[in-house]
Amino acid sequence: MAADARRSAVNLADFSITPEALKILPLALVIGGLAACVALGLLDLIGLITHLAYYQDVGVSLVAPTTAKLGAWTILIPVVGGLIIGAMAYFGSERIRGHGIPEAMETILVGGSKTEPRLTILKPISSAVSIGTGGPFGAEGPIILTGGALGSVLAQFFHLSAIERRTLLVAGSCAGMAAVFGTPVGAVLFGVELLVFELKPRSLVPIALAVAVASVVRDVFASHHLMQAVPLFPVPPHGAFSGLAIAAAAGVGVASGLLAWVLTNAVYGMEDAFGRLPIHWAWWPALGGVVVGVGGLIDPRALGVGYATIGAELSGKLALESLALLLVVKLVIWSVALGSGTSGGILAPLLMMGAALGGILGSVLPGGGPTWALLGMAGALAGVTRSPLTSIVFTFELTHDTGSLLPLLVTCAIAHLISTLILKRSILTEKVARKGFHVVREYSVDSLEALFVREVMDTDVVSVGPNDTVVEAYETVAGVPGAARQHLVPVVDGQDRVLGAVDVGRLDWERRNGRADHATMDLVEGDVGFAHPDEPLRAVADRMAEQSVSALLVVTGDTPESRALVGVLTVEHLLAARQHQLVQERQRERPLRLRGW
Repeated sequence: MAADARRSAVNLADFSITPEALKILPLALVIGGLAACVALGLLDLIGLITHLAYYQDVGVSLVAPTTAKLGAWTILIPVVGGLIIGAMAYFGSERIRGHGIPEAMETILVGGSKTEPRLTILKPISSAVSIGTGGPFGAEGPIILTGGALGSVLAQFFHLSAIERRTLLVAGSCAGMAAVFGTPVGAVLFGVELLVFELKPRSLVPIALAVAVASVVRDVFASHHLMQAVPLFPVPPHGAFSGLAIAAAAGVGVASGLLAWVLTNAVYGMEDAFGRLPIHWAWWPALGGVVVGVGGLIDPRALGVGYATIGAELSGKLALESLALLLVVKLVIWSVALGSGTSGGILAPLLMMGAALGGILGSVLPGGGPTWALLGMAGALAGVTRSPLTSIVFTFELTHDTGSLLPLLVTCAIAHLISTLILKRSILTEKVARKGFHVVREYSVDSLEALFVREVMDTDVVSVGPNDTVVEAYETVAGVPGAARQHLVPVVDGQDRVLGAVDVGRLDWERRNGRADHATMDLVEGDVGFAHPDEPLRAVADRMAEQSVSALLVVTGDTPESRALVGVLTVEHLLAARQHQLVQERQRERPLRLRGW
């Protein structure tokens, strides 16, 4: 056994990566730069439309929508924006509807990571129209989908696998996110936790390189609007958190998890309500625009991307009453607008509503101050998106506040816990599930990777000789209880060397159809699959899938002259490996007791 372990250690590696992964790295670099340029262009377009719609002038700076110039007439601006988006979706592509991340997930899961080229044009334009006309969204969702579409389209010009296209799609998405917020590590974690569905070097490295290039491009335009070398949301200095404050951070996490429940149900409740309307979906964004316009009259800070408002929340510049009004208005107009199928991102609204919740809680929590808004912002992101690590790092990179890392960890972990306990699916995966697909967000070590063939194979194998007749071979198998579970009957010579194998069912068929006296060797299959005792089960499971077989002969030696039979591995043995994992997960025991210590 020790010798087998030493032999297996020579060939096994911690990570499954080949030199083939290197060929997409240059593409990742190009995609990172292009995604950053697209992000910059989208921000300019949003600013231009906002200037035209609300200020009646020309400019590209990101300004907040205002009711000062048009008064009550500003209600019509989101309605007009909704009409334009409905027309673009109807005549262009219905896939521009929504906030982008679920659409990217769907493309990855069921579309072979192949995106329509026209989405790279239609999605940013529709999102700019939506946000520029007051839509209560952020620019990051559309940029994530557009960057992903850009990566996917570029990848389709090359001879790549679906997994490689997926990697480049996510690389474009994360690069766009990093370009908007200046959060490179958070963007990479976002891709790992939400989009790429794996944590492997083959995907992590290209995503990281694309994000790095996007960040460099962002720094080149450091004086351009949001893209500055300072934190996007600086927070006032504060002291260290006490033990009581850390406990209070857990309370913010609970409240954030409950907010995730409210927000998710609000969005899909509104989507269901719009679905019951007796009018075509192309008109829904305009109806949602009416609610957005009215909400803008009540509290204009709830309109648009709202980055300035988030900064004011984190700086403690908004009174308790203002925070409460902002939370309610933003929640209503955001859920209605998103439920109507318009185009825009969810991250910035989550940050705003979470910060408002944290600020409200801060009025009763120990110490007070705007730091609670910071924790609420991170907690809402962790609870709604189910991505706690992304939320912690993302919030830190937005603020550069190292003193809040411990409470951020507590808040985001608790928010994630509460959200997963009370919601089956997140706001992102619910949309995918409603189209008939299931997204599993849990990553763990595959039980097939942890066990070897030698640990589960059958060693008590029934075999026959090459000169045995069909009827003799059949009687040999039939005379041993359970031998049929082998699936294959090995044919071996006098030195136990494997010459081939015959399917158990075929022996019976040949016996009943007039070939009982033929030699078994005449029935030997041409392509018999082999495994070795020191191989991990994942490798042989992949081989069985590739060859479409239900059993492999386990042998020593790699050449026909050296293949000695040692066992048989079947699909039932693979299930036994999973059963082993279930025992570890579900069987509870008490190995130690106080008595007899």
